[in-house]
Amino acid sequence: MKLLSTLSTVLISFSLSAQSAGSGDQKYYDIINAVSADRIQKDIEKLVSFGTRHTLSDTVSQTTGIGAARRWIKSEFNKISKDCKGCLEVSYLRNIVKGDPKTRIQKDAEIVSVMAVKKGTKYPNRYIIMSGDIDSRVSDPLNSTSESPGANDNASGMAGTIEAARVLSKYDFESSIIFVGLAGEEQGLYGGKYMAEVAKEKGWEIIGVLNNDMIGNIEGVNGVIDNRSFRIFSEPTPVTETEQERGRRRFYGGEVDGISRQLARYVHKMTSKYMPEMNPKMIYRLDRFGRGGHHRPFNDAGFAGIRIMETNENYNRQHQDIREENGIKYGDVISGVNFDYAAKLTAVNAINLAGLAWAPPAPTKVEIAGVVAPSTSLKWETVEDDNLAGYRIYWRDTTEPQWQYSRFVGKVNEFLLEGIVIDNYLFGVAAVAKDGTESQVVFPSGVYRRE
Repeated sequence: MKLLSTLSTVLISFSLSAQSAGSGDQKYYDIINAVSADRIQKDIEKLVSFGTRHTLSDTVSQTTGIGAARRWIKSEFNKISKDCKGCLEVSYLRNIVKGDPKTRIQKDAEIVSVMAVKKGTKYPNRYIIMSGDIDSRVSDPLNSTSESPGANDNASGMAGTIEAARVLSKYDFESSIIFVGLAGEEQGLYGGKYMAEVAKEKGWEIIGVLNNDMIGNIEGVNGVIDNRSFRIFSEPTPVTETEQERGRRRFYGGEVDGISRQLARYVHKMTSKYMPEMNPKMIYRLDRFGRGGHHRPFNDAGFAGIRIMETNENYNRQHQDIREENGIKYGDVISGVNFDYAAKLTAVNAINLAGLAWAPPAPTKVEIAGVVAPSTSLKWETVEDDNLAGYRIYWRDTTEPQWQYSRFVGKVNEFLLEGIVIDNYLFGVAAVAKDGTESQVVFPSGVYRRE
């Protein structure tokens, strides 16, 4: 009878845990289901209708050029805010770039990005950012007048950002989320550079930047048609690290464990869990070979940032004058966008924004010990948070791209992993909320000697 009673208690406990996990998971499935391919299509069509969104195009017209485009984007953010009773703070982010004949900004130009902020209820100065680009271009990067639809590059990313704002405006989050249309990308990443400067000046605590640049093409120039995979580009370690930090890594490891790489792993994990039909592909590179995107200025400022985009690009549809030559159609027109696929990648962004914004703050000052020892220990600084269930330690083989093993250790600030030899693995620590939501994993930044 005692055995049956114990078994019943275990089953009840398991059942309650399962129910709790299910209720926690359901909100992510609700977010995924709320993303609308039809709304994304309408937004892309609207952005294409402005004719050109070149950074140096018309700013006065109500129907043509980048001025009309950014005003429309701002009006959409305002509509979303009105629907959620003012839950978004909508504004322009403006700066002047001085002209230089040697650059793609040959005369002084005002670069205007559009930002919508959903303030966190507990940590308003902690931000997770989703960005798309407003501008477009044709073959000549200085041509500001020719028709430049920019349907996939990057009306798809901009429409995805607006749609994510619509969906996530229905929820409250502990940390803040910024939805932003960045300008000046094709001319030199100017919108992102200025926003990163503002973030530094104002002391924003940026959890990470999800840069969406081309999320709507499924027909690659290589002949592959694929609507089930996408790429996550991330640099291995911060470019802002010191010579001392680089020197330590030679002995302690961590060549692929910088903050942007951990953000990429987080996106991979969340997508694999909640959207198993998708195949996230982590690319160990800042961006495409020799190329760049709007996450780079944030990386340059020391913030975590990644690029999310389609797996198979079609170069005939990028940065091209609209034309047909030898039976090949060139130009970034709307027929080249798959709206269902753009919706999938928008959902990828939305669940990751939500997860990071719901999660307790990640541990800080993570340190590791275990040199010439049979076990490994880690310690970290904790944050007082009534939503915090505790911490989870992760480890993996040194050659593995993803975290393989983990152990929930509760509300402690130090833990000994008995029998786990430090030489054979890489380690990290994440904060865990009461509903199971986790922060990004934090890789150790120092070592200590266990007493």
